[in-house]
Amino acid sequence: MRWIAFVVLLASAAAPLHAQRLRDKISELFIFGSGEDPLFLGGSGNPNNPANIQAHGSHFVPAAVGENARIIDFLTNAVAGSVGNLPVSTTSSAPLFRFEGGVPVRTPVSAGPVFAERAETLGKGRVFVGSNLSRLHFTTIRGADLENLRLTFTHANVDFPNCDALFQGDCTRMGIPAFENDVIDLTLSLGLDVTAATFFVTYGLLDRLDLGLVLPVVNTTLDGESVAQIAPFGATVNHFFAGSIDNPVLSASRSVRGSSTGVGDVAVRAKYNIRSDQRSGFSLLADVRFPTGSEEDLLGAGELSARGLAVFSAQRGAFTPHANLGYLYRSGDVLTDAVLATVGFDHLLAPWATLAVDIASELQAGSRESQNPETVVIEVPFRRTIDPLSIPDRRDDIVYASMGFKFTTSGGLTTVVNGAWPLNRGGLRPGVIGTLGLEYTF
Repeated sequence: MRWIAFVVLLASAAAPLHAQRLRDKISELFIFGSGEDPLFLGGSGNPNNPANIQAHGSHFVPAAVGENARIIDFLTNAVAGSVGNLPVSTTSSAPLFRFEGGVPVRTPVSAGPVFAERAETLGKGRVFVGSNLSRLHFTTIRGADLENLRLTFTHANVDFPNCDALFQGDCTRMGIPAFENDVIDLTLSLGLDVTAATFFVTYGLLDRLDLGLVLPVVNTTLDGESVAQIAPFGATVNHFFAGSIDNPVLSASRSVRGSSTGVGDVAVRAKYNIRSDQRSGFSLLADVRFPTGSEEDLLGAGELSARGLAVFSAQRGAFTPHANLGYLYRSGDVLTDAVLATVGFDHLLAPWATLAVDIASELQAGSRESQNPETVVIEVPFRRTIDPLSIPDRRDDIVYASMGFKFTTSGGLTTVVNGAWPLNRGGLRPGVIGTLGLEYTF
């Protein structure tokens, strides 16, 4: 248990010590003027009219309007979840062993896949170590351009004592008073970059059982900008960010920048080989990711996750196909569980070069908590609907293609070069995941 204590100590020591957390900085993009609340209209409200004070100001605050609050939650949860779900290296690499009559026999196969798994284990007493450096620049969220998100914030439905008499109508209906038709149009640009240095070690505890540890060190950089514009519904201006009714300021902007570095979500894993011969093999793999990365600084998912995989592989000369099928469990309420499926192959091009190709998928299981805000229906003076968010309300399935090369020196040191590209539009996605790595087995 000493290594667990060491990991916890390291995570504590490397935890970022920022007074301003990156998650808070995303919320800052919705704060304008001198107020501390998102979308608080500091210039609105007539101090000589108590009804006016009740009707304005804080009623655009997302914390007071549940549907609008979900927009901010949706964005921050998507970022934290994606950072906490970074791919990690395969558990083993060449040379590997199969077992004939209980005796380990070295297999003359390729250097193996990059992120997928094959059935072979290392063999008792053998060690596989390495590190990867992955770079991600997130570009879309459910297919929407992350640098050009459009949001519409609507007014709360106002209904207070004597409201019906003051505004000569039924204040329970959206649109009475008339200023409930006012909206705030907001254009949001998010620049999000993640660099992860992942260190891993796998040890052959038994001939058929490997145990491993993965330690990521993550750097997350955020560069955001927002521009808000109040769109009055009628000739009278009731809401403004600053100024006065006679000279209202109807637009405002905000920009934030920040970065954080620290230990991400640490994982432990085990692979047990059930069957292996010259032509095929079958193993079971399990791993657990602990929420050691700071969710508030966008270094981890903020929740424990566990993965179970059935691993199949075969060997046809220099060609080694493989398939992984399993399930991903997440302990929190924000991110859903997922069904995992990967198919691919690694091919020995030369004694020193391996090509690795995979199609990997993570298919959402169940319904998610962080759904898009519902459309808002305004009934008066005429019925109309407003969609609060330009992000499509689609499933967060993730499918990507991966292709890489492994180059092995005469001394056994392997260099890894890999690229992965999204094949669909679910979730928060980078344009490409580039990875460089080193591996060594002894």
